Amino acid sequence: MTKLEHPFNPLVFKDSKTLILGSFPSIDSFDKAFYYAHPRNQFWRILSEITAYPINNCDQKIWLLKEAKMALWDMVAECRRENSLDSSLEDIEVNNIALFLEEHPSISKVAFTGRLSERLYKMHFDYLEIETVYLPSPSSAYAKMSFKQKIAVYQELL
Repeated sequence: MTKLEHPFNPLVFKDSKTLILGSFPSIDSFDKAFYYAHPRNQFWRILSEITAYPINNCDQKIWLLKEAKMALWDMVAECRRENSLDSSLEDIEVNNIALFLEEHPSISKVAFTGRLSERLYKMHFDYLEIETVYLPSPSSAYAKMSFKQKIAVYQELL
């Protein structure tokens, strides 16, 4: 298992208010060089539902984030893994979220799209004084909640 580096930069804007943190890009995301690129991942569909912005291509997805004052990044900077599941991530090195937030002072909330990103944040950055919220995983494999239930939670928390 070779060590993988995070393949792309955070998506952030000068007026971003909420930082959404995932764990690490899936294999599909690596292949397509964009966040949440697995065709069954519900992340972009959920954001489109709560903002009413289109998500037909990467430019529209970036525009959605900009208009909704959201930033997007991942907790893991480098790791080893066997597949796209968070449970397969090993030898994890985290991104410097404290420095990122210092460099982007408009951000006042951090939202996690999975338990791994939340757990890593709490292990390394729990001392930061910023609001944090847990969002249900947008993975289609997370079936404890329906798509409509996920939309409701995202809408309430974001």
